[in-house]
Amino acid sequence: MALKKLREMFGNQKYESSGEDYVEIDLNQEKKENKVIVKLFVLRDYEDSNMVLNAIREGYTIGIVDIRVLKKKDPIELKRAIGKIKKTVQALEGSIAGFGESTIIITPAFAKIDREIMIRAPKKEDSSFDDF
Repeated sequence: MALKKLREMFGNQKYESSGEDYVEIDLNQEKKENKVIVKLFVLRDYEDSNMVLNAIREGYTIGIVDIRVLKKKDPIELKRAIGKIKKTVQALEGSIAGFGESTIIITPAFAKIDREIMIRAPKKEDSSFDDF
């Protein structure tokens, strides 16, 4: 009864009860884990980009893609594959960045790639001792 009054107060439509105010839970439903997976991919040809994109579309996969093979084999196909991956990742509101000359990193919307390179300052030599 109280649930009916709350729904009437906050909702625009009247709540029509069938006399049963409960939610049925399917205990046999497959339990999904929402862990982040980091997958390694190798682009050997243009079609391999589909495999990468399917994994990213799932939403919980960060992709690290080695592009050396396709870069040596056919640079034009590499450019097409990276263009396709880039457009799809942007549509999914993810991030994409190159790492070195042979690797790209792809993340879904929940993760952002920090493009700032952190460089450790060199250690200062302890000058309290004299060199002998």
